[in-house]
Amino acid sequence: MKLTVIGSGDAFGSGGRLQTCFHVATGDAEFLIDCGATATIGISGLGLDPNRIATIFISHLHGDHFAGLVWLVLHAEHVSRRTVPLDVVGPPGIAERYRTAAEALFPGSATKSLRFALRFHEIVAGQTLSIGGVEATAFLVSHPSGAPSHALRLEAGGRTLAFSGDTEWVDALFDVARDADLYISECYGYDTPTPYHMCWKGIERRLAGLTARRILLTHMSTSMLERANDIEDERIIVSHDGLMLAI
Repeated sequence: MKLTVIGSGDAFGSGGRLQTCFHVATGDAEFLIDCGATATIGISGLGLDPNRIATIFISHLHGDHFAGLVWLVLHAEHVSRRTVPLDVVGPPGIAERYRTAAEALFPGSATKSLRFALRFHEIVAGQTLSIGGVEATAFLVSHPSGAPSHALRLEAGGRTLAFSGDTEWVDALFDVARDADLYISECYGYDTPTPYHMCWKGIERRLAGLTARRILLTHMSTSMLERANDIEDERIIVSHDGLMLAI
């Protein structure tokens, strides 16, 4: 399994980083975890083939995590000329939220017939969904987004990849990260808690219970980026756009 960080930034592009998006390749399967508004830019910049992406897993319905679907679908229709189906897995309401965003940004696009099948699948907390060679399990977290917000645990190719999504600390994250090969954790601040987000010092206090082999910090604010070099822990990796990891 190979993970490529397409976007490691927060909603505001702090540090000039793109919004949340991770590309994962395992065997013949390729998928995305989240698809922020800048995802298509990042995919193009890294030379990835969007037509090889079979599935997109969305943690929650904020624009910096799902709005890139609008541009990715337009690109698939008009530029890459996609013909194979694209599956999108997200919390309840994902299809309606996509159509609302697409219609607001590009009127008429939400009702236009596509040359490929765009298929939406809802996942609820506690449920495991098997799709595209991936076993995906959702966990409820604390981050208001107009729909349930999830952490995700993804198993494919004999590897386990976990993702906190955006959230303040909830104890379910211990289960999300348990013995994962890589746990991706949002880390908006360094030592100052922000409502519905985590900071490094809060994560650090819980490291003993986070039993993933490696932990990748992402979704960092300017203040967190300024202190990122202060972190000294052999399991911790600080993400950046374009980072590639073998899992």
